[in-house]
Amino acid sequence: MYAFFKRTLDILIAAIGLVLLAPLIGAVAAAISLTMRETPFFRQVRPGRYERPFTVLKFRTMRTAKDPRGSLLPDERRLTRLGRCLRKVSADELPQFWNVLRGEMSLVGPRPLLMEYLPRYSPRQRRRQEVKPGITGWAQVNGRNTLSWEEKFDLDVWYVDHQSLRLDLKILWLTLLKVVRQQGISQVGHATMPEFLGSPSGKLHPK
Repeated sequence: MYAFFKRTLDILIAAIGLVLLAPLIGAVAAAISLTMRETPFFRQVRPGRYERPFTVLKFRTMRTAKDPRGSLLPDERRLTRLGRCLRKVSADELPQFWNVLRGEMSLVGPRPLLMEYLPRYSPRQRRRQEVKPGITGWAQVNGRNTLSWEEKFDLDVWYVDHQSLRLDLKILWLTLLKVVRQQGISQVGHATMPEFLGSPSGKLHPK
């Protein structure tokens, strides 16, 4: 029953969001195209439920600038002023309503991370892949990028074990408050979350 109501909520909110926010999405896409001279949408393959790959859709917030050796410059040098503003209000995530409609994501769930992280997870951390990834999640309303990777994964697994419609509605409400207050956007000293290289102990930290 929970799965049915969760999917129904996903479809209703994503569909209504795409319709109501269509003018804003169009304006943001145009602004990115004009200021960055690149395609406004960023597409990348991420692992979904049970590690099935899908293409996540976001607004582009960083240029694809490279150094003389052909390697991408550090995130803080590629992140644009517009991109920083979009991240502050989480507007870069709006295109993911389309991923939700397609059934690849949910409104609430662990954030979809990089494919290369999969072999770096401990068995317990890998349990975050037992549910659909979400636009927001329990980790996002409990610290977001100010948390360590181990703390985030701990919260992700906690959500997997305690998911319910009531919890989902609570997370959506807390997400709205976080966006308004612009809290937890990035980790201190980093424009984005540092790369996850694996937990030293191979285990999650206890709660």
